[in-house]
Amino acid sequence: MTIDEALAAAENFNLDLVEISPNGKPPVCKIMDYGRFKYEQTKKQHEAKKKQSSFQLKEIKVRPKTGEHDLQTKMGHIRKFIDRKDKVKVTVIFRGREITLSQKGRELLSRIAQEFEEIAVVEQYPKFEGRTMMMVLAPK
Repeated sequence: MTIDEALAAAENFNLDLVEISPNGKPPVCKIMDYGRFKYEQTKKQHEAKKKQSSFQLKEIKVRPKTGEHDLQTKMGHIRKFIDRKDKVKVTVIFRGREITLSQKGRELLSRIAQEFEEIAVVEQYPKFEGRTMMMVLAPK
């Protein structure tokens, strides 16, 4: 169909002639209500955005000499964050001469990972960065 015939047909139906594939041989056009098409497209994008799952990255900081009760409290916070489908970054901070206790920090992180192995997976295994050691837990 020629361009003039297509434009006449679109005008006949009070619709628009929209070019779908300009690089095709021959180019492909469609007769449609372009305003309605754009409206439906934005509606679909809005719906897709609604269904998208979102999470936050929460951070819990501990020290290698953190007491048992304080550690249990922080584990309670971690459990609450994971139940809300948030990721948790557990950071062990070493100050001054505590840097020599790096093995104790690694044991602390492995203990936390074992505590939450039923409800969370270790997304990023413990690694050292300067005077901090960190690990990321994600909900299963």
